[in-house]
Amino acid sequence: MELKKIEAVVEAILFTMGEAVDLTRIAAAIEHDEETTRKIIQNMMDQYETEERGIHIIELEGSYQMCTKPSMYEALIRITRVPKKHILTDVLLETLSIIAYKQPITKMQIEAIRGVKSDHAVNKLIEYNLVCEMGRMDAPGRPILFGTTEEFLRSFGIQSLDALPIMKPEKLEDFKIEAEEEMQMKLDI
Repeated sequence: MELKKIEAVVEAILFTMGEAVDLTRIAAAIEHDEETTRKIIQNMMDQYETEERGIHIIELEGSYQMCTKPSMYEALIRITRVPKKHILTDVLLETLSIIAYKQPITKMQIEAIRGVKSDHAVNKLIEYNLVCEMGRMDAPGRPILFGTTEEFLRSFGIQSLDALPIMKPEKLEDFKIEAEEEMQMKLDI
């Protein structure tokens, strides 16, 4: 198959599936090895970016998906008049970050870190498809384990959980000191 035909097949696969498709499956469909397939897709990704198009291809943990570019959101709102943009409050962001960094994690573990009940926050994150149930812990009561979804990666523009920012040790120490000072102030009151 010539390159343009292969690119057309990849484009059709990604458009039709509507979700991330594993590199192995794409390679099998176009009858090429994974490395060649990865290069073809990367070339397509570069083309979509340089041609100022409304869509692009993103990579999510070794899978690829065709998506609308975020810069097109305003035009889509004008045509649909019903934006589906979820608002992430500080509570939701805090809960989501705990899940992202500690997954798989139980609701009880989340609450131990946050210091407050987290039922509402976890349920909202599930509703927004940013978090999902990943199974059950092998412990009394078999609590549900939570983790992030592909939608989480897509929404935050990261390719994999390995791309999450890592906190610098000196910043962590600053946070500990700040928390200790805050606790001391509360004890003094």
